[in-house]
Amino acid sequence: MNEYQTYPSPIFGPVHSRRLGISLGINLMPADGKVCTFDCIYCECGFNKDFRPTLPRPTREEVASALEAQLITMVGEGRLPDVLTFAGNGEPTAHPDFAAIIDDTIMLRDRYCPKAKVSVLSNATMLHRKEVFEALLKVDNNIQKLDTVDPQYINKVDRPTSKNYDVRKVIHHLKAFQGHVIIQTMFMKGEGVDNTGDEYVIPWMEALKDIRPQQVMVYTIDRNTPDHHLQKATREELDTIRDKVIACGIPCSASY
Repeated sequence: MNEYQTYPSPIFGPVHSRRLGISLGINLMPADGKVCTFDCIYCECGFNKDFRPTLPRPTREEVASALEAQLITMVGEGRLPDVLTFAGNGEPTAHPDFAAIIDDTIMLRDRYCPKAKVSVLSNATMLHRKEVFEALLKVDNNIQKLDTVDPQYINKVDRPTSKNYDVRKVIHHLKAFQGHVIIQTMFMKGEGVDNTGDEYVIPWMEALKDIRPQQVMVYTIDRNTPDHHLQKATREELDTIRDKVIACGIPCSASY
């Protein structure tokens, strides 16, 4: 993918995550392209249109077989993962067998590395699907994206591929987790893009108060982005936002 990040499929790593520790990745998307319900201008995998896959998604059976093989190898080497993380070249919850794959993963985790957490990095676009929502209730770290509550910013930066995307409905579904959710938010700046100020932060925090997540993760750009005008939020900006969230009684961490 040129200068952009690419992930083997269905298993990659282990890698060291800024937020999760030693992570064994599970990629439910094709290894040769990107399939996502967002088309974020900051995505490390590039724009959707530039990386159309030719391979199919891995099947449920392929995921389980590859994951078990890797876990057996890691057990034999005496190095167990801290977390099994669903991430990769697109939105994992969009896989048609996502719920069944979560069940398989939990079973294999319990068998080979019972102390490891199961994490899902999601953009929250599939929470309206009952089977997806219920599967996410079973994982240890249900990490859902909410970059802002401003529809214009979302359309400019996150760029949902569905015209039916409605951030108000997303917030409704996030509230329905009743605290079993971690909110992840990207803060950054660029040409006509900046969600670090009170104009965006205060309404976002009001949504957090309604959602009452178990934790919030604020972070900024770490790798190449398809929009080359983007800039990292500063450490001071992230620390200020983090401290405001903590002041609301919600645990929050910042990654720079």
